[in-house]
This record gives sequence, structure tokens and C-alpha cells, in this order.
Amino acid sequence: MPQPIPSKNIPANMQGVRLDHALALLFPEASLRERRRAWERYVVLVNGVSRPKGYRVQHGQELSLKPRPGQLDEAEAAAIPQGVRVVGQKTGVMAALFKPAGLHTEAIAGRPAPCVEAAIPHLWPNRYAQLVNRLDQQTSGLVLVALSEDVRAAYRQFEDAAKVRKHYLAVVDGELPAPTVVRNVLDMSRRKHVKVLPDLAADPVRATHLTPLGEVGQGRTLVQATILKGARHQIRAHCASVGVPLWRDPRYGTWEGEEAFLLHHYMVSLPDFEAAAPPQWPEWEEWRRFVGDGGSAE
Repeated sequence: MPQPIPSKNIPANMQGVRLDHALALLFPEASLRERRRAWERYVVLVNGVSRPKGYRVQHGQELSLKPRPGQLDEAEAAAIPQGVRVVGQKTGVMAALFKPAGLHTEAIAGRPAPCVEAAIPHLWPNRYAQLVNRLDQQTSGLVLVALSEDVRAAYRQFEDAAKVRKHYLAVVDGELPAPTVVRNVLDMSRRKHVKVLPDLAADPVRATHLTPLGEVGQGRTLVQATILKGARHQIRAHCASVGVPLWRDPRYGTWEGEEAFLLHHYMVSLPDFEAAAPPQWPEWEEWRRFVGDGGSAE
């Protein structure tokens, strides 16, 4: 649908016409069918009051539009990277966005590439909305957005108190014979490669819980990885440390091709909010039976 004119007053020659016909004032290039579809995206206002298509307008009345909640105009929609969408929201508390694989979560200095962060001002214009977690570029799934400053601060407290549970799905090379908990300390001093140390973390929220879900062929296994408070490359490094690196992960595995591992943040729960979204992997329709109805495998 064309971009509308913000507002117009009803001229004398439109006295008594139906509102869907009068909407030509705001959509001069749209057909009658297109104008009638405007009610799907906008609240159509006459002197500030919502009116239906058949309302008869009067000379001098002001005609205007208000976007319906969750609806974006063409310019805003174009500014949101492909695949990014809201998959869960609780007003004033938290929202969850879907991030496709290959997209950065945040803007990188000096790089104009699209990212999830750039979509936030368009999805919540003139409102507080801040990212509270991040995913690697190749990792897909849920990215959380706090919708108030208090909730953003509370999220960190929830993490430290083990009240946030993040469930991931991953395809690993090899067989994981039984559920495994990896508690080893991660050395992140080398930015590009996290090292797994022999020491065990004293803080229980720094563990990775791995649960085998099923064999997916060619010596690979679908696993659920649950973390309470994540660190950079935590799941990738911890999986590799117990002999099951992510399939097609050249940094922590033996893969020699381009980085194309399958790791997806599919479910998160914390006090007063939870969200879930399945991966967009081509094989997911076949593999989803391992997870049941989309709930945690635990």
C-alpha cells in the first residue's frame, strides 16, 4: 500500500460520502480495494475518533490514521533486517526477537552491515527498549529486549540468581551417550578463541548442561544445551571440550570449510516472561520429533 498523507480535512464536495471513499484524500494513488484494506493496518480516525468503512463523513472533519499495534509502515519495515521479527512480548516487561543465522546482534564499529539492534527503534519507536543478550553471528534464535530500565537491571539479577534458563539446540559431531554437565572455566582473554581450562567454575550459573536428543545421521547428534548465564562461545567451547564439537564449526572442531554450524536459541524462561521459536533449519520438520511439542527436553 502507498505511503499515506498524514491528515486532511474533508472538502465540501465529499459531504456525506462513505469513509472508505473519502480515504482517497490520504491515499490518492490507491484503489478502493487497497483503501478498504487500510483498516487492517491502521485505526482510521475522523476528528480523533475511530470510524468504520461505511461512516458518512461531513465537510470540515479531520481525517487521519494511527498505526495499529505491531504494524509498521513501509519505510520502517524496510529498515528491519530480513527475518527479524517479534516472537513474544509482554508490555513494559520484555520482548523476544528472532535473529536469523548470519546476522549480527549489534552494530559493529566501521561496518554498515544490518543487525538486530538497528530494528529496535522501528519496532518500539519513542519507547525504552534495550538488548539484554547477544548471539554469535552464525547462531540463530531468541534475542531478548528489556522494555523498561528496571527490567533490564532485574534481568542481570535474575541471571546471577539462576532464575533465567536458556535452551539451545545444536548439531554436534559425534555421539553424546548420556546427559553431561560441563563446569569448566572459560578463558576469554584471547578474543577470537575461548580456551576451556581444567579448573571447575565455582559459580553454578556458569555450567553448560548437555542432553542428547537423537541421532541425525552420519555420526551426528542433536543435543539440547541449557545455560543459566552465558559467556562468549560457551556452548561451542564446552561441547568441543567433551569431544562433541558443533558440526561445521572450524574454530572449535575439525571442520575445514566455511563456518556454518547449527546452534539455535529456541526457548527462554525467566520470572514473568517466557518465549520460544523453532529453528529455520531445512531438516527441522524431520528432527522436531526429538523435542516433542517444542518444550524443553528436560
